[in-house]
Amino acid sequence: MIVGTVKETFPGERRVALTPHVMAGLTKAGCELVVESGAGMAAGYPDQAYTDKGARIAGRAEVFETADVLLQVRGLGANPEHGRADLEQLRRGQVLLATFEPLTATDAVREVAERGVTLFALELVPRITRAQTMDVLSSMATIAGYKGVLLGASHLPKMFPMMMTAAGTVKPAKVFVIGAGVAGLQAIASSRRLGAQVEAYDLRPAVKEQVESLGAKFVEMELDAEASQDAGGYAKAMGEEFYKKQREMMTRVVAEHDVVITTAAVPGKKAPLLVTTAMVQGMQPGSVIVDLAAERGGNCELTQPGETVVEHGVTILGPVNLPATVPFHASQMFAKNITTLLHLLIKDGKLNIDMEDEVIRETVVTHGGEVGNPKVREALGLATVPTS
Repeated sequence: MIVGTVKETFPGERRVALTPHVMAGLTKAGCELVVESGAGMAAGYPDQAYTDKGARIAGRAEVFETADVLLQVRGLGANPEHGRADLEQLRRGQVLLATFEPLTATDAVREVAERGVTLFALELVPRITRAQTMDVLSSMATIAGYKGVLLGASHLPKMFPMMMTAAGTVKPAKVFVIGAGVAGLQAIASSRRLGAQVEAYDLRPAVKEQVESLGAKFVEMELDAEASQDAGGYAKAMGEEFYKKQREMMTRVVAEHDVVITTAAVPGKKAPLLVTTAMVQGMQPGSVIVDLAAERGGNCELTQPGETVVEHGVTILGPVNLPATVPFHASQMFAKNITTLLHLLIKDGKLNIDMEDEVIRETVVTHGGEVGNPKVREALGLATVPTS
């Protein structure tokens, strides 16, 4: 079985889906590896690093033509403009593992299905214990939380740690993290490492213990949030009345902090509005907002995705694709996730798509020319899952 990977074409994307450190396991499982020339260069993995591990270097067209399984960071749905050039090279029976934005990129899903490709969308890996090592969303959120703190610290006109010097005592910066998922928890930990005083809020009271274990104070608000998480472990969108009340209670807390890091995102949905213009106006000049949900429209009303803006004396950062700014380790983590999933599909050196396996069943989107995933079919407005 031939497993291939190609250079990413999305603007600014420096990650690669396959790194040399995971290749030995695939070779042992009976796979032949083919890598596009230069695929890992931007991430710090030269062609020689791949050939040293037994991979064959080839041109892009040859990888698409020969690979039975194709590994990508961004499939067509997550790379709608430049990824279109690859669509015609996909062939019937080929298996594609990639992030794909399947709940929103519905046209791309249809097109891949029509090509007869079996698509595994990595965003749909269920958040269960057995699948933790395959969860690219968590891995990349870890990097985003870390890098978001660095961005906030570099734009804040204050230092993060408390310092007692001959010139006097410097008070620690105050950081408020909204959302204590994977990105939020990493933002808390990174802020604490830099010496900041940290508070955090999440609409799930159950995460209080995790927040406090990292040395942060958990901000409690009297809100009914029992239905804030689905069975798969992902956040669910709440009603506008809920978010309105949440914003009212959060206004005072936001005003007290130097840096606010927002991380609230719901898969396939627009990010909830949590920080209003009025809240920004209440912050001290020089304060910083780092909106890690910028790619989903942003948690802050004034966020401009991919831009840095200053409003009412407050710097608002809307970073996008932060994992690509740390491509070496982001690729290392991504490759571990994607190849662990691939190992689940390999049996006796051949592909075995076992739909009785929960991880496989939840992650596969298209197979045999049809869209089979229930969540994606609902997004497409299709009827129930076909019996085939």
